[in-house]
Amino acid sequence: MAVPPTQPTRTVAAEPAVPTRAPHPSLLLDVVLGLLVAVALPLAIVAIPNTISVVTALLPPGVSQIELIRAHGLALPSMVMTVPLAALIVRRLRAAPVLMAGLTLLAVADAAGGFADSALTVGVLRGAHGIGAGLLIPATLVAVWERPRMLRAVWAGMLATSLMAAQALALWPLDAATSWRVTLQPYPLLTGIALTLAAVYLVLRLKGGQDAAALPGPGPAERKRLLLAAVPSVGIAFLAFGTTFDWSPGLVILTALLAVAVLAGFASAGSFEGTDGRILAYTMLTVGVVILSMAAQVTYVELRGLGGPGLAALWPAFVLAGAAAVAAAVLANRLDDAVMPMTAAGGLVLVVAGLCTVRFLLPAAAGPVLIAPFVLLAAGSAVALSSALRLSGVGASLFALSLFFPGVLVGFLLGSGIQVARLKEAVVRSRGGASSQALVDAFVSALHLWALVGGGLVVVVIVLYALLARGSAAVRPGTADAEQAGVRAKERVPGAAGPGEAAQAADHAGEPERPAAGERPGVGPAADEQGSRSPEEPEVAEGPGTGPVVPSPMPSPEDSGEDGPADRGETGRGR
Repeated sequence: MAVPPTQPTRTVAAEPAVPTRAPHPSLLLDVVLGLLVAVALPLAIVAIPNTISVVTALLPPGVSQIELIRAHGLALPSMVMTVPLAALIVRRLRAAPVLMAGLTLLAVADAAGGFADSALTVGVLRGAHGIGAGLLIPATLVAVWERPRMLRAVWAGMLATSLMAAQALALWPLDAATSWRVTLQPYPLLTGIALTLAAVYLVLRLKGGQDAAALPGPGPAERKRLLLAAVPSVGIAFLAFGTTFDWSPGLVILTALLAVAVLAGFASAGSFEGTDGRILAYTMLTVGVVILSMAAQVTYVELRGLGGPGLAALWPAFVLAGAAAVAAAVLANRLDDAVMPMTAAGGLVLVVAGLCTVRFLLPAAAGPVLIAPFVLLAAGSAVALSSALRLSGVGASLFALSLFFPGVLVGFLLGSGIQVARLKEAVVRSRGGASSQALVDAFVSALHLWALVGGGLVVVVIVLYALLARGSAAVRPGTADAEQAGVRAKERVPGAAGPGEAAQAADHAGEPERPAAGERPGVGPAADEQGSRSPEEPEVAEGPGTGPVVPSPMPSPEDSGEDGPADRGETGRGR
């Protein structure tokens, strides 16, 4: 019987597994995180202003006003020292538990604020506010880094919005205050909402199985830079506290300028990822120094006691500025990576334009006039932050954030030094008896001078951008220079690829990597381990100036102004 020929057995090599597309991230998780960012960032930034002097008339007898003002100003120095350490913690423990810890600390400090009875208690609680906020902000940044890129733009827009509105938000609950303790718990309901959202976010992360293990620790370069950022943070925090002990305005201004130079040196020498890291560090530092201090002084000058329209008339401008900031950051995020350096510089140009409007349009007797400077400042800083964050990795972003809050503190020192110097000049010119109008003119003059100084600082940074872009143009193929890509490839955890680098990592490895379960390519623990990427009248010379500029004791922020300085008119306030 004929036997059919048998086919030779052929060994078929097993085909390499084709990378499966990770499931699309949960829309519910992204929505919850977006809401959490929208609530938590303003809550953290509103802890910065020092507003205790607004309610000094409500203080019990025997309590030292100077000691209480000094203690109330400890929130910002505490935040400055916490952020670099919190950045290291959040890289090891993931964002969700650190978010819960920061908000829980804020909630406890709010609840305990109702029982404060001494300067020591106020200092402890305000320090707790600063530590909680210092944990919260790096945690929100890392949280959005694990999700779609658009959430980073939302984070940048909300940070810019929070900087613009922080002083007004801190003053708003004091309008009809009946107890001085309201300054220690201005928005307890908002804290509860944020804590609830953080709990939901934590449950969703655990349910998705993405928080079962702790984040791999940061790479050596990232850890070294974050520890390095703690050095100027601690030094500037203690220096700022020292300035509250009767330093002269000239010495405060000189100290602040030297601190800016030191922070710029750390931004140049300590940042990694080459040009992109420096651009981000310069952007964070500049926005920190200029925006919050400038917005605080504008808010003071436009209050009713100094002839302005008052807090109620300012809110439409704040709302429009916040909407413009988020929209501008999201739109800028849709552009190509190659134009991000130019976009970041363009955002700072808008900031300069906003400072020019402050110089030439303010003070204003009507709220709508404030829309122009508020929108320009908020949208410009949001675009600059969003574009600079787009260029870098999570490690470089946390390093830049560690320089941001020392910049905020230095900005307040510089702004308050200029303000007190102008007020003392007005007193000297009046031979010790400055009129109400002379004091108003001094406040306005200080605002204009600070706008000029801040604008000059921003222009210097724009020039630095141009020089950096020229130096890196020859090696930037699209989104990062070749040298940076090499550094990132060495520090990246095996199997991880950052945004826009998956194909490049596959070429170097020889074959594609399968993403971990529940992760998107380039997102998650492995990718994160890249490690390289109204009061009425501001306080005059008397009293300490810890942190933010503080207004003088007044019974209500929105007093009618009849007993205060002259009402504003065409000739009522100098420019």
